[in-house]
Formats: sequence, C-alpha cells, structure tokens
Amino acid sequence: MRSDIKEGNKFPDYELPDHNGQKRKLSDLQEKDPVALVLARGGFCPKEDLQHQWMAKMQRELKVGYCRFITISTDSKLETLEWRTRLGAHWPFLCDEGRMIQKDLEIKEYTDPRHNPMIPYSIILEPGLKIFKIYNGYWYWGRPTPEEMRQDFREISKNIRPDWDLSDSQVKKRWENNQKEYFFPYKKE
Repeated sequence: MRSDIKEGNKFPDYELPDHNGQKRKLSDLQEKDPVALVLARGGFCPKEDLQHQWMAKMQRELKVGYCRFITISTDSKLETLEWRTRLGAHWPFLCDEGRMIQKDLEIKEYTDPRHNPMIPYSIILEPGLKIFKIYNGYWYWGRPTPEEMRQDFREISKNIRPDWDLSDSQVKKRWENNQKEYFFPYKKE
C-alpha cells in the first residue's frame, strides 16, 4: 500500500463505473456519512463472498445508522452485477477491470496471477474521505468483524453528529434556540 494511505489522511476520490456502468465518484457516494470501503479480490473468492454476506445482513443497520458500504473489485461489470445480485446487496459495487486502483495504490496481489486481484482491504472512512482505520484482509481474520465495523461507525458518528447526546445541556440549548441545523436531518433554511 502506498505510504500516504494511512489513518488521518484523505483517501483518493476515485471515479469508476458501477455495477450498471454509470461513472461514480467516491465522494458523491459517501455524501456526508461514514463509509466502509471494501477493496475486494472479487466474487470468485470465498473469503470475499463470506465478508460480503455478513455485510448484506447489516444493510438495514447501516440505513438507520446513516452509514454506507462501497465495494470496489477488479471483476468485470457482468461479474460484479451477478455477485451483487447473488448477495442481495443494495450498495454500490464499482468495477476496476483496468486495475487503476490496484496500480495507483500499489496493492497488486502477486500470489494470484490468474485473477490478478487487489490485495483486499477494508477502509473505514470519515466524511470527506478521511481514513479512520485500515484493515488488511489478505487473511480472512485480518478483515473487520461486523462488531468492529459497528464500533468504528459508532466512534465516527459520535464525533460528527453534533446532536449525539441529547442529555447534553448545550445540545438542548441549541434546540431551544431554534438552531435546528445541529440536529439530523434538519438543515439550516
């Protein structure tokens, strides 16, 4: 992995086609929410498939927790669409058939010349594509567990949501002063 890809730094704002062929930028997909970005070997890998199965089971949690998943693999558009459909996944899967990210991040998995995948990483991103944590998933146990992912999302959400603790007197004062922009999903008018 490139030396500048580390906790606290900004992750590159790559633009790739999704499972439908539409070009998507990571920052547009993230919006203002925490993201688990999974740089995946591909749907052919049983480790990858198992991780994505439990991610699919977490989809409802992410929806109500205002967090997101994004998967990027070196699979073709058709393989990506089939894998996403098989999982019942509803988050974006981006296709990097040309291995742009693999080359740019220096994460070529040299142990599998047949598939030529990326070394798998799960990267937890704060808003603004800021790297919160990096998990190296070459071995299955290097990948985050569902509980670790929940804890990462909790920590980020606690730090970015000004209305996290409604028992805080300052938070209550903002509400009473009609400063609704501090409360999710209210926006300043």
